[in-house]
Amino acid sequence: MRNTFGNVFTLTTFGESHGAAIGGVIDGFPAGIKIDIAFIQSELARRKPGQSNITTARKEDDMVEILSGVFEGVSTGCPIGFVVRNSNQRSGDYDNLKDLYRPSHADYTYSVKYGLRDHRGGGRSSARETISRCVGGAFAKLALRQLGISVQAYTSQVGNIALEKNYRKYDISLAETNAVRCPDQKKAEEMQKLILDVKAEGDTIGGVITCVIKGCPAGLGEPAFSKLHSELGRAMLSINAVKGFEYGEGFDGVGQRGSEQNDLFCNYNGGITTRTNHSGGIQGGISNGQDIYFRVLFKPVATQLREQQTVDKDGNEILLQVKGRHDPCVLPRAVPVVEAMAAMVMLDAYLLNKTVHL
Repeated sequence: MRNTFGNVFTLTTFGESHGAAIGGVIDGFPAGIKIDIAFIQSELARRKPGQSNITTARKEDDMVEILSGVFEGVSTGCPIGFVVRNSNQRSGDYDNLKDLYRPSHADYTYSVKYGLRDHRGGGRSSARETISRCVGGAFAKLALRQLGISVQAYTSQVGNIALEKNYRKYDISLAETNAVRCPDQKKAEEMQKLILDVKAEGDTIGGVITCVIKGCPAGLGEPAFSKLHSELGRAMLSINAVKGFEYGEGFDGVGQRGSEQNDLFCNYNGGITTRTNHSGGIQGGISNGQDIYFRVLFKPVATQLREQQTVDKDGNEILLQVKGRHDPCVLPRAVPVVEAMAAMVMLDAYLLNKTVHL
């Protein structure tokens, strides 16, 4: 099982949803970066359960403990170890799942691959593993700050309620002003109502998260198998419930001609830039200095409180009634996870570029 992300900047994660703790080891992080623990904790607070009536009712403090790699508030360049203790498990809620396979979960595939599985909350396949990603992403954001690079994501669609795809139409800094994390207050209210309606039916719903990276210099990314957009795509598709990724104009550009899609170069204040940004800030797999923007599609959460048909480990068909506390829509809590993965990709690309161009 591959549990390490990155090339120069790496994050190795460990832990299960109902184990003692979730944690990780960050390696390759630059020395001399001021570490703001309050900021790291605030990033975890954005992801943690129980923060509103549209998320799971599980209550966790999600307090991070830094074990190594930070001295007197500054990174030392040594591996950074950290843990976040689990404290509010209700493992008994999953006793009836020990010999059953939940529809669209990893229960069956884990059993086939490993010959066993942790049925409590999905074990390693639980979205609680993303805690480690948010910690790694928070460290990456602290380093990117010094480079003038920012990463901001927001909920742009829930079900059939969608914002315009052009992120420039919105003040995306307003995403944190509501529980859905949508920068349009009217649309946010519609989205929240839809999520609550779906939750009342014991069902779930999916949607789309848009992410914008600003301040990225030209020249990051590799030309063949580690293109910047392929690294971003790989990072996003590793997040639980993600089913799709598009950057720049994406699928909407399929009906256009090259003359409409091409980003023409021009001179701007003595420097080279492009008049438009259909490419999403990446050309030939390498950043061109424009904003990088992409969209991530999340499926409806697989856990249903409704009865569903399934089978047990012996193939006997049975009717399943799931218990426990679950998100009716993953998007609000997934926004910081998308940001975290994007931040780690960008820092890794920057550090990789430094090793190439000494």
